[in-house]
Amino acid sequence: MKLTIIRLTHFSDQDRIDLGKIWPSRDLAGITVDESHAIYAARFNERLLAAVCVTLDGAEGELSALCVREVTRRRGVGQYLVEEVLQRNPEIGRWRMADTGVEDQRVMSAFMQALGFSTQDGGWQKH
Repeated sequence: MKLTIIRLTHFSDQDRIDLGKIWPSRDLAGITVDESHAIYAARFNERLLAAVCVTLDGAEGELSALCVREVTRRRGVGQYLVEEVLQRNPEIGRWRMADTGVEDQRVMSAFMQALGFSTQDGGWQKH
């Protein structure tokens, strides 16, 4: 099967299980999904492998809680996920991602810079 990027509008029971593996310490009930708040996820073989929260505000977007399941890392899943989110929201002229909750600052910084983001105080941004 092919890796696909989807925007979750609701969570199936399997999605909840998979998101629990991606974000084990996050309460899914507290996640808002509407026109301004979205969850994008990478799906392979009917399972979610990675997810990111996206908040849109006019021409600005913010990525948060980007995480790829540990067994799937270093295979391009996170890169494909972020690239698709940016491509699907062409009206956004400036993207930001805070470094809050990042497991490994050095690895995430290299990852974000490879995607064209520049380091700034408290995270990364892309124009």
